[in-house]
Amino acid sequence: MISERDGHVRVLPIHVANKIAAGEVVERPASVVKELVENAIDAGAGRIAVTITQGGRKLVAVKDDGCGMSRDDALLSLERQATSKIRDVTDIEEIDTLGFRGEALPSIASVSRFTLTTRRADADEGTAVTVNAGTIAAVEPAGCPAGTIVEVRDLFCNVPARRKFLRACATEESHVKQVFTVNALARPATGFSLTVDGRELYNLAPAADTADRVRELLGPEFLENSLAVAADPSRPVRVSGFIERPNLSAPSRRDQYIFVNGRPATSPSIAYAMREAYPRHSGDSRPAAVIFIDLPPGQVDVNVHPTKREVRFRDNAAVKNAIIAAVSAAVAGAGSAAPAAKPPPAAVRPAPEKNDLPPPAPGPSAQRQTGAVYDPPPAPVPVEFAVEPDSPRSKPWRWFKFLAQSESGYLLIETDSGIVTVNPHAARERIAYERMLQPGGGAANVVQNLLIPETVQLPPVDAARIKNSMTAIAGMGFQLEEFGRDAFKIDAVPQLTAGLSPAALLATIAGDLAQGATRRGGERWREEIIARSVAKSFAGASLSLTEEGAVKLIEDLCRCKMPYVCPRGRPVMIFTSTRELDRKFRRI
Repeated sequence: MISERDGHVRVLPIHVANKIAAGEVVERPASVVKELVENAIDAGAGRIAVTITQGGRKLVAVKDDGCGMSRDDALLSLERQATSKIRDVTDIEEIDTLGFRGEALPSIASVSRFTLTTRRADADEGTAVTVNAGTIAAVEPAGCPAGTIVEVRDLFCNVPARRKFLRACATEESHVKQVFTVNALARPATGFSLTVDGRELYNLAPAADTADRVRELLGPEFLENSLAVAADPSRPVRVSGFIERPNLSAPSRRDQYIFVNGRPATSPSIAYAMREAYPRHSGDSRPAAVIFIDLPPGQVDVNVHPTKREVRFRDNAAVKNAIIAAVSAAVAGAGSAAPAAKPPPAAVRPAPEKNDLPPPAPGPSAQRQTGAVYDPPPAPVPVEFAVEPDSPRSKPWRWFKFLAQSESGYLLIETDSGIVTVNPHAARERIAYERMLQPGGGAANVVQNLLIPETVQLPPVDAARIKNSMTAIAGMGFQLEEFGRDAFKIDAVPQLTAGLSPAALLATIAGDLAQGATRRGGERWREEIIARSVAKSFAGASLSLTEEGAVKLIEDLCRCKMPYVCPRGRPVMIFTSTRELDRKFRRI
């Protein structure tokens, strides 16, 4: 930009350019931790120790036992665009390290009192380089262990305007903890420690597997409430990790840790695929997750964001489809991924045949009276049922025992791992919805002719999508034909859509076909109209159930692929684990 003062263009002094460049890399103390930890990982460190004081304002120190540097390399590392990680432009297309731009160390050193102490394993002595606000003050021999220690003191000491915008120490400390957590999750085979104001908060030994590191950082409850996502080795894009179960009673913590080739990063493609794969919920659906995405380095561009927070994929569709397939498989197999549960009590007997249910005890609906106060009859003896062990589908629990139906209509059951409250209305919707989605699912394949054909005008882009998908739409039960430019005449619709606007349905189909690059793009419109139809069919239905009817409803729900939410995204059940009950009642 040309100066408005005299109109002349000048080359900025190096110290000014350094401060401006530092603004891209160093936002706060957590940014320093991120850059230094990434350098330590790239150096092959087996252990990384992070120390901060006063939220990182006073001190950020990162010590590693990596390869270390010689004296010349230590000095060169403080020059801009100096890096050991790429040689020429072709290397940018195959980056497999976390850092590569050669900006981190000089940027940090330009806005702090900086000390770099390092030694290679094959060297007799190390080197200590001291930098004050971008100016090298000393270069001295040093006795130190193999590896590197970087100490950053008085961050933004020469940029008071930037220092003024730092938050309270507790806030900055929380950002550092987040960066530490992300990097420790990304590299379970590396040991990590974090010391804050002289107090060691974490000391993580190298973990045997990802689950151990997740348990250490996010707690055992995270794993208990999560489903394992298994990578498909046949795919070029492999997706693995853990994702929150859809039936939790508490709101999601919404922590999502996404790693692309070991790099904490995300992209619009990942966010979209996560939304598509996870069961719909009312409002924003963002499950807690730790997801690892691995693909050839040449298929991902990590150089699209100054701080490398976002990546871009060469084949977005392949990444979306891999995520959707892996997460959907984990959610569909929720029962098999359940944590080990206690054996069912001795009173539990095998599930009866469908036509051999025991006589029902008086259910809640039989106990209800109106008007006068009354003494309720004795509570029925609960009858316990086990889920069939040879069922082809995974189950949300291994066994259940129906307890009661509340006055407000909710079903209360006990399972092998806790107490579950079921909304029977939402359960009916889910059962009917999945039956309609199956081949030969009844109303899903029945056509209803319109008494008066309806003409629908669409925007040109939507009309083009409909034209390209006429065969698939006809297979669903729609009879339509082109009727002028960007217009269609609808003569018949699937019976399940009776009462719904054909124009609105066609617009919905066009909108969902816009996502046709994904595996679910061509299917979602069909699921949407079935969901609308099911919701309309059950509107105002009675919630009263006999005990036999309640048990049958729960058994049918167990057979669903996704028993946790109704087609409209409302929860079908709320689960409270035995561990959570024990904690709330202070039994543990």
